Amino acid sequence: MKITSTSDWREEIPFETPMIVASLVPGEPTRCSVCGGDSELRPRTELWAVKHRHPNQHAGYVRFYCQPHLPVLQQPAPVETRRAVARAERTAAIRRTPSLDEKPRAMCPDCFVESSATGVCGMCGRQVA
Repeated sequence: MKITSTSDWREEIPFETPMIVASLVPGEPTRCSVCGGDSELRPRTELWAVKHRHPNQHAGYVRFYCQPHLPVLQQPAPVETRRAVARAERTAAIRRTPSLDEKPRAMCPDCFVESSATGVCGMCGRQVA
C-alpha cells in the first residue's frame, strides 16, 4: 500500500518559516490560532502562517499567528557543523583480535557443519578428526 499526501497550498510552505497568509491563501479575514475562537477577525495581511513539524504527519501542520503571538523560531545548525559534532562524539570501535590459541574447528565432511568440542558431528553423529 502506498500512502500519498494530497496536493494543496500547504505543501509549498517551508517548515518553520513565517510567511504572510495573504500571499499564500487569499480570502476572508480570519483569527490567530493563539488568540482563540472568540477573538476579533484580522485581515490576512496582518497574519503569519508557520508550518510546524509533526511526529506523526510527514507533511506537518500550519498555524496562523498575529504579530504579538508569532513564535520565535530557531534556525537549524548548518549541516557541516552537525557532521563535525557527530564525528567528534563517535568513539573508535574496539577491534577484536583472535587469540593465538584459537584454532579452527573441524568440519564434518558429510554435513559441512562445525563439530562440537568433543569432535562429534551434531547432525549425523560421525566422529570428526
